[in-house]
Amino acid sequence: MTAPTTFQLDIPVEQHTLDNGLQVVLSPDTSAPVVLVAVYYHVGMRLEPQGRTGFAHLFEHLMFQGSEHLGKMELVQRIQQNGGTLNGSTRYDFTNYFEVLPKHTLELVLWMEADRMRGPKITDAELDNQRDVVKNEIRVNVLNQPYGGFPWIDMAERAYSNWHNSHNGYGDMVDLDAASLEDAQTFFDTYYSPANAALVVVGDFEPAAALEMVRRYFEDIPAQPRPMPADVAEPAWTEERRFTKDDPLASQPAVAVSYQVPDHDSPEYFAMGLLDEALLQGDDSALNQELVNRRGITGSVSGGMNSLGNMFNAQTPLLWTASLIHDAQFDTDAVLEAFDAAIEPMRAAPLSAAAFEQAATKARSSFYDSLSSTVYPGFGRADLLASLALIHGDAARINEIDARFAEVTPALVHQVARDYLRPDGRSVLSINPTASAEPSSEEAQS
Repeated sequence: MTAPTTFQLDIPVEQHTLDNGLQVVLSPDTSAPVVLVAVYYHVGMRLEPQGRTGFAHLFEHLMFQGSEHLGKMELVQRIQQNGGTLNGSTRYDFTNYFEVLPKHTLELVLWMEADRMRGPKITDAELDNQRDVVKNEIRVNVLNQPYGGFPWIDMAERAYSNWHNSHNGYGDMVDLDAASLEDAQTFFDTYYSPANAALVVVGDFEPAAALEMVRRYFEDIPAQPRPMPADVAEPAWTEERRFTKDDPLASQPAVAVSYQVPDHDSPEYFAMGLLDEALLQGDDSALNQELVNRRGITGSVSGGMNSLGNMFNAQTPLLWTASLIHDAQFDTDAVLEAFDAAIEPMRAAPLSAAAFEQAATKARSSFYDSLSSTVYPGFGRADLLASLALIHGDAARINEIDARFAEVTPALVHQVARDYLRPDGRSVLSINPTASAEPSSEEAQS
């Protein structure tokens, strides 16, 4: 069959590298009189060093506590006073900070981001304060929440073999408590250097003027060697593995099923993206049809290839994971039987022409959706540009993604389904709701 017609994406991308190693990506867009400035540091939950579990997340908080010329939370106040908004997050492969403001404030926000790239002001008091904030966030969002770590933390801890992938990057209480001011400074010096970062500007600006401002404020920040990349490689799974977790706060059982995915820069990875759409995304997907509509096991099935983002803004290894909360009358074997009923036809034969076309259209639509954001104008584009710059060193790859989907064939999708969606190549995590349980180790220490 012929490949689907492609639209040649042509997002403007101008990429530079400053003398100190900072990657700068400029992408003008005059559709609205705003600019988005994003700074991404190439350290996330799985790239932090052993013994410093949760440090990437902790530093996301510490970077708002003031710098040489900005007092505590002053950056936030100035952004808001100028009619802007901002946020930050910690992902698997990066920690990001971004602001959206009226276009005339571009120089202000570049100056502020450069000021905190030079170094936050961290005292013992601030470290203790933000450590407590992070610990409370863990209690509220994970420990004291039904299905709190399910499946993204719970599955990774059990299914992965490599510490970098399997440890709880959200934060470990013991490691957080052990962190000293010297540890914090060492972490900053190692991972928050210009050579380990990407600065992206998206919106209504003139590139030459913006680059001149970037050079003015960022180029004299001292250079530091780029940290050695963490080895995140994982062995291939050769047998089905099952895990059970008791959850005293859960009201119903739950199941998550994970499979390994191909390398993020391979044609097979994009074929996996089509399988994700055909099997899991939307009410018309095979797993939703089988588990929700035909068997009534659950009200919904969710998941994807990256639990902390999308398939375009992370490197592998990743897990393609589908998860559901289900009625107690069904056990894990019944859920897996339904999984196989949905997946095995795609392993047995290529998708029909209509099904392939539908999956390809959905995958490309998902990509275009990822480029837009109604909450933070320009963020979707900036997020992908920064991720591609950090992971590949080439933000212009954003214009190749649609073509990569167009190169996928039904035969390749069939091959990937056979090779990666094997019953003997998956991990299964069952949540067992319990009426009572021993308190967690962290709660016992509190």
